[in-house]
Amino acid sequence: MLFNKNSQKRLRKVHVKKGDKVVVHSGQYKSTEPREVLKVDGETGKVIVQGVNMRWKHQKRSPQNPKGGRVQIEIAIDASKVLLFSEKLSKGTRTKMQVVDGKRVRVGVKCGTQFD
Repeated sequence: MLFNKNSQKRLRKVHVKKGDKVVVHSGQYKSTEPREVLKVDGETGKVIVQGVNMRWKHQKRSPQNPKGGRVQIEIAIDASKVLLFSEKLSKGTRTKMQVVDGKRVRVGVKCGTQFD
């Protein structure tokens, strides 16, 4: 069991990292086109993926945003809905952990591609 030092909340293991190319394989945004992971939240096990789960946010005027108005932003989805994108297969693949040269790396189950 992993805990965050500051909040003592349980951290979930998430199979993706920030900057990974992923494919959403279930839900409304299901597609075969790869998208980038913008943020990973280990406490909730959710990820924010570029262009997925867009919602409107109403912002007040501020010095940083003088016009205010409506802005579209991405909202988090569960990490179980995404798979790492494999260039070799041209689609998403499940991953497993293997030790290669003394380091733990993520490896595609069907294609054998190393992601780290």
